[in-house]
Amino acid sequence: MTTIDLDWTRCDAHGLCSRLLPEKITLDEWGFPILDGRELDPELVRPARAAALACPALALRVSRKA
Repeated sequence: MTTIDLDWTRCDAHGLCSRLLPEKITLDEWGFPILDGRELDPELVRPARAAALACPALALRVSRKA
């Protein structure tokens, strides 16, 4: 199972993640991301990694869980 996780202590609400991965991330009224919490579909793993790498605050992480 591959997921995308958010480190809330690092997030600065830039909103770039929601533009790069709108299938999994939306923004709340203050611009902070809301993750859907479900497993990433295989075709979204690569875009999720790209979104994590593009995050200016390095607040996103893509991880595999058993």
